[in-house]
Amino acid sequence: MKRLVWLDISKGLAILFVAYFHFFRTYFEHGTLPPADWSGLAAGALTIARLVWLKVSGLGFHAVGVFIILSGWTLMQSTVRRAESGAVAWGGWYRARFLRLYPMYWVAHLVYLLSPFVARLEPVDSRIVLSLLGLRFIDIQMNFMYLNAAWWYFSMLIQFYLIFPLLFWAARRLGPWRFLVIACTAGFFARYVLLVLWPQNGLWVLGGFAICRLPEFAVGMSLAVWHSRSSERMERFLLRGSGFVVGLLLYPAALQFYHGATPYVFVDFATGTCCMLEIVGIAGFISLFNGPVKLFGLVGLYSYGLYLIHQPYVIWLGLRIREQPIWMFLLIAVATLAVLSAWGMLLEKATNTLVNKLVSARKPARFG
Repeated sequence: MKRLVWLDISKGLAILFVAYFHFFRTYFEHGTLPPADWSGLAAGALTIARLVWLKVSGLGFHAVGVFIILSGWTLMQSTVRRAESGAVAWGGWYRARFLRLYPMYWVAHLVYLLSPFVARLEPVDSRIVLSLLGLRFIDIQMNFMYLNAAWWYFSMLIQFYLIFPLLFWAARRLGPWRFLVIACTAGFFARYVLLVLWPQNGLWVLGGFAICRLPEFAVGMSLAVWHSRSSERMERFLLRGSGFVVGLLLYPAALQFYHGATPYVFVDFATGTCCMLEIVGIAGFISLFNGPVKLFGLVGLYSYGLYLIHQPYVIWLGLRIREQPIWMFLLIAVATLAVLSAWGMLLEKATNTLVNKLVSARKPARFG
């Protein structure tokens, strides 16, 4: 099963959208004054293009849902490949996932502690122990967004990895459609309980309790199965414009789920799926050009590192350029995303190389 380059491009676009969103929000929402050339906002001086840009930029956090979907897809795809070549050794699978996730996560902590030019909005205290363990959902209000708010995603991801053998078995046993219906029912019910029946801190719904994001993860798993059965048909829908148009038409309806506690049960699933259709559709267009394919595909291949390290940097810089005009913000944003992509790529590649060497060195030599 060959690597799907357009999936890497989609991951690259998604992480760049998330990083850009954090930069954009810091630029506009922190401090006491808006940028000088946006002072006429209340007087209606914005053009339609600016309004569209503002609206689209403000939706960048939906790309997190895209990551959840694509994570489910790639994990299902790789595990199916293992299952087809023999029974999956889940002990080895967990070991591989641990070595893939935790070392880079720890490196991100070290980078945060040692790097200049990062926003340090909270003191380093005993909470860092739970952060290093990935157990940020313990005392969720104090720990979930501690030091680097983007790290909440890691806490959710390790929960999905913990239960993935069960999800994998269910998807294979039930088939993609029934599995998706059951997974969505479980996820929506969990959200309904935590939002309506027994209201809790919203961080549980965000991802502190991973089952609340199971619908998106299950969409990715089901898409992987459907793609394995009819890759040409699915890629034609996703990459050649049809999926993009469907996502664009459904997006306004998805945004309506933000109004009210009960509709909010469905909002992350709806907006994440629509955003996925848009991003994958753009990835399909980019895949027609060799240069951008290599660039965005490389960013997507190392998107994990960029996700883990970007937020403190863009907050630090965003707070310092608030008085710059919009055109300058855009130039700085492009340059910053390029530098951070290279930095995250370097860190992740070096970390993976070191881990692989250490693991290889511990294996006993074979003779004969």
